[in-house]
Order: sequence, then structure tokens, then C-alpha cells
Amino acid sequence: MQHAAGAIRETRSVHIPVDGVSLAGDLAVPERAQGLVVFAHGSGSSRFSSRNRYVADVMHQRQFGTLLIDLLTEEEDILDQRTGHLRFDVDLLASRLVAMAVWTRQIPELRTLPLGIFGASTGGGAALLAAAQQPDAFRAVVSRGGRPDLAGPALARVTVPTLLIVGGRDEVVIELNQQAMKRMSSASVDLEIVPGATHLFEEPGALEQVAGLAAGWFERQLASSGRS
Repeated sequence: MQHAAGAIRETRSVHIPVDGVSLAGDLAVPERAQGLVVFAHGSGSSRFSSRNRYVADVMHQRQFGTLLIDLLTEEEDILDQRTGHLRFDVDLLASRLVAMAVWTRQIPELRTLPLGIFGASTGGGAALLAAAQQPDAFRAVVSRGGRPDLAGPALARVTVPTLLIVGGRDEVVIELNQQAMKRMSSASVDLEIVPGATHLFEEPGALEQVAGLAAGWFERQLASSGRS
């Protein structure tokens, strides 16, 4: 996956203490950033995901900071590769996303930036659960090929503006997202279906559409809200 042309890639490694563990991440904040987007990776993925890094590049071009964080430690990830259980533990993942929000409020250059979450696959469910648990912490959610159904009854408590992006050939996930929308009556929710795209948006031009839709959503929901 190529980086978006002209993207700002001045990143630094961070280690964030959460409930007795340390989570590794990459933080990039352009000058005059108008918001910060936390990336919640999907099942079996990490902060090194080429797809999410491409989207992050586009966010930088649009003057958003990004925090690509591994929500599992190295030890947990090794265990998860054998069992596959932790990647579906949305309660654990959501609690760590909430901890990310708390951490950003303690960092001078970040504390005034409105926060959004970009969740992929199972990370989409975790993002929505985190938004339901802490509605004042996050201003917007974007889910790429997400599993909002994993948030369960918490969907009814989501109040932040949410964009669901699904590939047109990802039929099962389209249905799951459509069902989730019906349960999110308290939130402003849009569903965008990218024609011809499968679950990973590997088709030519598909990921570019995802990045454009996500950046546009955050511009409307985060940049318009200004610094808190």
C-alpha cells in the first residue's frame, strides 16, 4: 500500500500505561491540527496495518492528528494469535479506548483537540462501545467494514455522530450494519456502501474512497466543533 502523496509522516512512538500494562502506539500531530483520530484496529491487525496507515496519511493531509495504537500488548497478541479470543473482547478493547481519551487529556499538545475514533472490523464494535460508555470523550466515530453488532445493547446508548462504511460485496457485514443502525436511534448515523469493494477494500480506488469519506466526516464533526 502506497502512502498518500504529500502526507505528513512525522510520527513518534508512545507507550501508554493502562490498567497495569503498557500499550504501544504511533502519534502524529500536524501543525494547526483540528482534531485527533484514534485508530482501533480490527481482528488480527496492528498499528502497522498498511490500510490504516494509508487512511492516517490522508488524515494528516486534512490537518488531523492520529494515534495508531495497539490495543493488545505483545504478550496478549501472541496469545490471541493462538486463541482468537481477545480480538473479540470488545469490553476490554473499549475500556482501553476510553483510557486513550483520558491519556490525551493529560498531554498539553493533545488536551484541547476534539477526539474521533476510526474503527476497523472488530475495532468498529469497540469504538461504538467506547463512545456509548463515554459520550463526552469522543465527538465522532467512523467504522470501516466494522462489526457494530459486537457492541450489543450499548448501541442504543450511542449519541455521537457515526459513519458506517462497508464494501458493496461484503454482504453479511452490510446486513449487520443495517441492523445496527436501527438500534442507534439516539445517534446521527450514516451508512456509506463502497460499490464493488470487499471486506478489506483491496480493490483499486476502494480504500481511497474510504479515506475520503472518513476525512470528510471528521471535518464536519470534529473541525466544526473546534477546540474544547
